[in-house]
Amino acid sequence: MAQEDAHIWGKQDVSSSKGMKDENFPVGSFLISPGHRPAVHAYYRFARVADDMVDNTRLSPAQKVVRLKALREVLHGERKPPPGRADAWSAVILRTVLQERNLPLELGSDLITAFIMDAEKTRYEHWSELLHYCRYSANPVGRFLLMLHGEGEETFGPSDALCTALQIVNHMQDVSSDLKQLNRCYVPLPWLQEENVHLKDLILARSKPGVRRVFDRMLAHVDALNEEAARLPALVKDRRMRLEAAVIVALCRRLTERLHRQDPIAERVALTKSDGLRALGWAMRYLR
Repeated sequence: MAQEDAHIWGKQDVSSSKGMKDENFPVGSFLISPGHRPAVHAYYRFARVADDMVDNTRLSPAQKVVRLKALREVLHGERKPPPGRADAWSAVILRTVLQERNLPLELGSDLITAFIMDAEKTRYEHWSELLHYCRYSANPVGRFLLMLHGEGEETFGPSDALCTALQIVNHMQDVSSDLKQLNRCYVPLPWLQEENVHLKDLILARSKPGVRRVFDRMLAHVDALNEEAARLPALVKDRRMRLEAAVIVALCRRLTERLHRQDPIAERVALTKSDGLRALGWAMRYLR
């Protein structure tokens, strides 16, 4: 590897072994048409690589930003990837997929914008800041899937609501581990202050009443997002994508309900196989 490449990419690919089956929600599930699955897998792999870069505790924030910017440059054809580095070549593969499908490269590079935020920003002062983050970290995923299936712009609003809701409930699931392992917190700090609780209270054995009220405040916003997201399946024309959207809408609502009842600090709040089967059953109403 050339000296410049070594400085940018480091000696090792820091990508984890985490795969699509390890995610909280379906990625490229059997509901997606086989013809579209390779594109979904390429998009997932690129996102997974970038996520692993920013979450790696052995890299400094500056090193993370350098790698992420280089990955974005590869995606846009502005930099050649070093040979033998699967992390860098994930951007080449996604670039090819997006160009072949006539999809904008920003669907990938917007994710990089969010991961650079993660490298540089560990606290959020306002709910609007969190929504801005989700605009780059989550919403492009839904738009990618919809545009891949040829869906129109009328689906984007409900899709953005769904993806933002998914991102926020994921933050709530991981609220303690994110703070412990990455010193990162997505809970608006003024909301904690208003309840006279502190960041350290997010890593206790269980939620204090004030922390619980902050979580409920966040979930009230998620409930509103879920209401908007519920419009999505009926707007999707492709039958298989419509079912996929309906399943994810149902799963997000189910996880939100669990977070209303359970304490994400005291336990891992997660979906079950039964939740998945129920979501699939509910989605069948959109089989037309």
